[in-house]
Amino acid sequence: MSRTSKQNDLDLSLGEDSPVPLYLRVKQMISQKIYEGTWTVNKKIPSESELVNLLGCSRMTVNRALRELTSEGLLVRIQGVGSFVAEGQGRTALFHVNNIAEEIIARNHKHRAEVLVLEQIQADAEQSVLMQMREGQKLFHSIIVHYENDVPVQIEDRLVDPVLIPDYLAQDFTAITPNAYLMSKAPVTEGEHVVTAILASAQECKWLKINKTEPCLLIRRRTWSNKQLISSARLIYPGSRYYLEGKFTQ
Repeated sequence: MSRTSKQNDLDLSLGEDSPVPLYLRVKQMISQKIYEGTWTVNKKIPSESELVNLLGCSRMTVNRALRELTSEGLLVRIQGVGSFVAEGQGRTALFHVNNIAEEIIARNHKHRAEVLVLEQIQADAEQSVLMQMREGQKLFHSIIVHYENDVPVQIEDRLVDPVLIPDYLAQDFTAITPNAYLMSKAPVTEGEHVVTAILASAQECKWLKINKTEPCLLIRRRTWSNKQLISSARLIYPGSRYYLEGKFTQ
């Protein structure tokens, strides 16, 4: 297979005009191929030399991206053989973008929300990759703890594009959830979910009122409306208080 046809087949694009560091763009591209299922568990990905040729960047850049993805558990590297998609990261597809308030109310329980952060920030390198924008661009940022019968069950740490949702910071998120507000302004046409098991940070443990050793579920969710990326959220659930389920039909 020629270089051109192989590159087109894999759609390896780093966004040449992006100010995000090149190694981060390589990491994002590889991660995306794994999360979307193009490169599946135990599949060998293109070699370091192949990626250098396909992407037109230096070996040092590709090597750093592969080393960091290996240390994060997404890849397994076998010397002299190559890099493979790791089994260790459990992933599942969730088929609906649910409103946590509606879920709680449907159980005849009481929902309330505590807004901890509601601010405008400038995107750092990681945030710019998540939101597909230039580093330093304006972002809206919110952190909200959701309670079920006065027990904290979710931390919602969300980034929103202010160009697309300009009135986000003016909303009362104790009265309406960000999910419901965003759906009213830009109905979701595409979504991405990545689920992992984590230990929450010390601050997050305080917000959730859990022991630092309690496992949590982390959903990284991004949503699009008509091909425009609207929001990226980190949703953290205490493992002992919540579970996730999905249904599908053939």
